[in-house]
Amino acid sequence: MYLKHLSLTNFRSLTRLDAELPRRAIVLVGSNAQGKTSVLEAIYFLAAFTSFQTHVDRQIVNFHEAKNPLAVTRLVADYQRGKSKHHLEARLILEPTGVNGQRLRKEILLDGVKRHASDVIGHFNAVIFVPQMSQIIEGGPDERRRYLNLALAQTVPAYARVLSEYNQALTQRNALLKALSERNGSSDQLQVWDEALVKFGSQIILWRIQAVQEIERFASRIHHELTRGAEILRLAYEPAYDPLPKPNGQLGLKLDTAIDRSSIELSEIQDGFLARLKQIRSEEIARGVTTIGPHRDDLRFVINKADVSDYGSRGQLRTTLLALKLAEVEWMKDRTGEWPVILLDEVMAELDISRRADLLKYVSPEAQVLFTTTDLTLFAPEFSQSAEIWDVKGGVVIPRK
Repeated sequence: MYLKHLSLTNFRSLTRLDAELPRRAIVLVGSNAQGKTSVLEAIYFLAAFTSFQTHVDRQIVNFHEAKNPLAVTRLVADYQRGKSKHHLEARLILEPTGVNGQRLRKEILLDGVKRHASDVIGHFNAVIFVPQMSQIIEGGPDERRRYLNLALAQTVPAYARVLSEYNQALTQRNALLKALSERNGSSDQLQVWDEALVKFGSQIILWRIQAVQEIERFASRIHHELTRGAEILRLAYEPAYDPLPKPNGQLGLKLDTAIDRSSIELSEIQDGFLARLKQIRSEEIARGVTTIGPHRDDLRFVINKADVSDYGSRGQLRTTLLALKLAEVEWMKDRTGEWPVILLDEVMAELDISRRADLLKYVSPEAQVLFTTTDLTLFAPEFSQSAEIWDVKGGVVIPRK
């Protein structure tokens, strides 16, 4: 994967950017709040069609442009995937609606043809690492589910569509559960939504089982090397509906228990999930909400049998996150056959000297990588001399000659 040209219009503070990108490493240098991270955010948006900074798309529209009745943010990329060249464009259009109102419309075009975002995600791949991503480990389960969803959407072609179908079925089922809770009625009405939830949810569970085990294989090795063999990292997937039978009638297993779900078939998950929904139907009607399924899954990070989010030091958190993101790069390459574009925001400032050297060692020369920094001296002189340096100031990007 090689991003050759990037054009941005009214993306955050970047009113206009039009740049050719070299194959070698690029370092964006500048003070804080000048637009460096926005460049990385824009590139990642073209891979995931969502921002890692916000869940609200309209926030990435340039502030001054958004004051107009009609505002347009445009992101355009020319890139090469394998031997094929492609042109990808994303438009965020704020248009008037009602009295003094605005609505946001998103348009995606791949090679000049309008497509649904879920059909294009994964055509251009990128992995991003920013310091605030420690929330993947320290934050709530929703942060970890979002991480899994964004990673899987880029590597499994149907994942984004199936997740959307699941969320629609979940919304309808929850509405019906609430109605049954408030006004009674026949619980048989749930059958159609149970079947839809199981159809899409079981597939998501299976994909997550496979992905977590594959990413763990890379992350465990990388983490072992980063810690010079002192620590063992394990990823513990905790599905809200666990298709694995509990031994001896146990309600749950300890976090430090290694669990292998790799032999479970899709049909087993579907049968068990449907049976479990029927078992807890009266409880869910009473509560008016769906209590099991991928929307309540979690992912935990365990070092030497201890949960990193509860017991990890700041250094362990940084190392775990670094291992996870480097593993994501290798996993994506393994799954798709293409190196993703690697986006690293102020990472060097978060690492000590030895970890900086480790990071550069893991960045393959075949992969395209973009760094941001406020201090170029954090990079080894030989690296800086071989990289392309871009200065960023006031939303303007100027390549150094």
